[in-house]
Amino acid sequence: MSLAFTIARRELRGGLRGFRVFLACLALGVAAIAAVGTLRTGIQQGLTDQGAVILGGDAEMRFTYRPADADERAYMDRIATQVSEVYDFRSMALVQDDQALTQIKAVDNAWPLTGSAQLDPPIPVVEALAVADGLPGAIMDPVLIDRLALSIGDTFRLGTQEFRLTAALTREPDSASTGFTLGPRTVVHSDALANSSLLASGSMYETRYRLVLPPGADLQTLEDEAESTFRDKGMRWTDSRNAAPGIEAFIDRIGSFLVLVGLAGLAVGGVGISAAIRSYLDGKTETIATLKTLGAEGGLIFRSYLWQTAILSAIGIAIGLALGAIAPILAAPLIEASLPFPAEIRLYPGALAEAAFYGTLSALIFTLLPLARTERIRPAALYRGGSGTRTWPRKRYLTALALLSVALIGSATWLSGIPELALGAAGGIVGSLLILTLAALGLRSLARRLARTRLTHGRPATRAALASIGAPRSDATSVILSLGLGLSVLAAVGQIDWNLRQAIATDLPTRAPAFFFIDIQPDQIDPFLAMVDANPAVTEIETAPMLRGVITQINGRPAREVAGDHWVVRGDRGITYAATPGEKTRITAGEFWPEDYQGDPQISFATEEAEELGLNLGDTMTVNILGRDLTATITSFREVDFSNAGMGFVMTLNPAALAGAPHTHIATVYAPPEAEAQILRDVTKTWPNITAIGIREAVDRVAEALSAIATATAWAAAGTLITGFVVLIGAAAAGERARIYESAILKTLGATRGKILSSFALRSALMGAAAGIVAVVAGGIAGWAVMTFVMETTYRFEPVSALGIVAGGVLATLLAGLFFALRPLAARPASTLRAQD
Repeated sequence: MSLAFTIARRELRGGLRGFRVFLACLALGVAAIAAVGTLRTGIQQGLTDQGAVILGGDAEMRFTYRPADADERAYMDRIATQVSEVYDFRSMALVQDDQALTQIKAVDNAWPLTGSAQLDPPIPVVEALAVADGLPGAIMDPVLIDRLALSIGDTFRLGTQEFRLTAALTREPDSASTGFTLGPRTVVHSDALANSSLLASGSMYETRYRLVLPPGADLQTLEDEAESTFRDKGMRWTDSRNAAPGIEAFIDRIGSFLVLVGLAGLAVGGVGISAAIRSYLDGKTETIATLKTLGAEGGLIFRSYLWQTAILSAIGIAIGLALGAIAPILAAPLIEASLPFPAEIRLYPGALAEAAFYGTLSALIFTLLPLARTERIRPAALYRGGSGTRTWPRKRYLTALALLSVALIGSATWLSGIPELALGAAGGIVGSLLILTLAALGLRSLARRLARTRLTHGRPATRAALASIGAPRSDATSVILSLGLGLSVLAAVGQIDWNLRQAIATDLPTRAPAFFFIDIQPDQIDPFLAMVDANPAVTEIETAPMLRGVITQINGRPAREVAGDHWVVRGDRGITYAATPGEKTRITAGEFWPEDYQGDPQISFATEEAEELGLNLGDTMTVNILGRDLTATITSFREVDFSNAGMGFVMTLNPAALAGAPHTHIATVYAPPEAEAQILRDVTKTWPNITAIGIREAVDRVAEALSAIATATAWAAAGTLITGFVVLIGAAAAGERARIYESAILKTLGATRGKILSSFALRSALMGAAAGIVAVVAGGIAGWAVMTFVMETTYRFEPVSALGIVAGGVLATLLAGLFFALRPLAARPASTLRAQD
């Protein structure tokens, strides 16, 4: 190893000319992964360090549709030094000629326990919410203020209660803990809602009790104690260790996904790394031959160039880590200002170590085969002008390559935290590389055949271009692999994004209702139906009684123990009751109860969710509703379609099971867009307590989130594409010597510069078009798989972005090819051919 290191060190004195593409590809791939890891860790660290501020206290106890009872309040007073009660629900903010959905936070005098709310004008919260001239004060999100054209001092209504706008809420300290909301925030004092009719029996709201605990309190012990004491009453516990679990899970998943996209970039860079190593070794023919002639064994040759590769890999990884760490830190002020939750973006050794680990494995995987082939080289073959590196290496190197590949995929699967996604991404990358390799081989074979056909007679430029693509040392494989994989990722993102937007903008509105109306009191449902039904624009109305409950047990065991983290047992779920299945209901198994059934409670459960949970007919389920447990037997399964944004309940119970339980009704109203405003005005003016959720507005909020995800993914794919372009430039630069010789031959045979340039351009365009076409096919398959199996919706091929991908491939190869055609065009045939001779 010492002799090999000495040889490697002396060879590296000649500079890094042959390794520029190698370094660039490795550095870009590592930088992308390091940057994503740094951002993800910074956000996670901010959520952890500022957990109490985000949550609004050291811990929170949450109840659905009811405040805490005397025992629960006594428990809070015993373990906490301060308690703040917050009501959270949706309602309509009403002005004289307009209304808008808002998320109301009704607070007490202690809010906020941690952090601070920022108001404009900057007045204390207690003063902003105080009663003045008989009207309680209110704080609003600036977006809602603009939406309703309000000014400070103006009045508006929530339910039947008038409020006076006293300030704009520019910063809400605990906003991240409440998760996704459909409307901008309005903050009022809870006492002011006493006469609003918004918190009537059965209304949909949550109560959150924020607790400040004594210093040194054991959060895990308190959580175990609270859940064992109050879990059966529907209590849910959150504390500062995981103050915003939804946001943290989302950031973790998006970060993991972008790391996987970064690995695709490393795979693209790996093509350039492998090509750079092969080109470098081809240029070392005389050196290797001399060493072999002097008695050097194949192992010594392998080790010496392995040393060089290791040293250069370390340099490339170091550059990538520096770029990946510095870029987020420089952009930290902008990033932190744009996030609705805290982030601490700084150097994180763990994120950098993960990027370095991936970079090291990738460098080894893509350099091992070219290096291993040096052991099989014979000096005689080298002195005859051949590289001698086309034979397969020894089995031990192939075994090592397989083990390294398994290590890379396994570590990506483990570190991502999303095994299915990681394995799917790995399979997609490997499959894309295989398809692109086969496409490159097919293109070369086709080009060789076409070059010999009559189609090229009288077309020397075309014949030369095809012959160059099909030549043994053609760079077609490197070009199509590097450019094709980056374009494949971009094509997949384009297809998925377009299909999602079409589903949201075109498909969903044709099937979805115009409004969800909630909090309809039992004495309001009949006049509500009469009013809406009298509107000729309304095409359909659906109503159902509505309660919410938490599934606490399945077959006598804790629900989380049986179902894991399935969404059905995560939080409270909507529940309804019905005497008959309904015209649109399809029973898939079991039997629905008789219309006049009065026996033990029974449940009809959603088929798909039951299969995911492993439920069978006859299983029992305990649901906590308003603090009371109700155990029922599953007697039927039914089909529930959530894809049309209409009414759907996972659980339906027989009416007698919920007799006497306070509840409200919900309704879905189907109407054309032009009729929506009048329907909304009629309902909200007649019944101010009824909340209208516009499906189009809700869909727009979802579309904004999906657009942000698509944009982040597109930027990551663009990074992969940049790496591919670097590889493309490297391939074009490596082929410059061959183009000079080819140009000299063509000039000797009488070809003009225009003919030669058109031949080079055609060659580049054909390879770019091939890469683009294969990328569109691969992206289309990926888009179909995601839309069909993940989104569970229909897929339609989108041709505009596909044409853009193909055009981009052609343009990229043309630019790279034409740039490196300048020297071949200027070369003189005589000097070139004499040097070659």
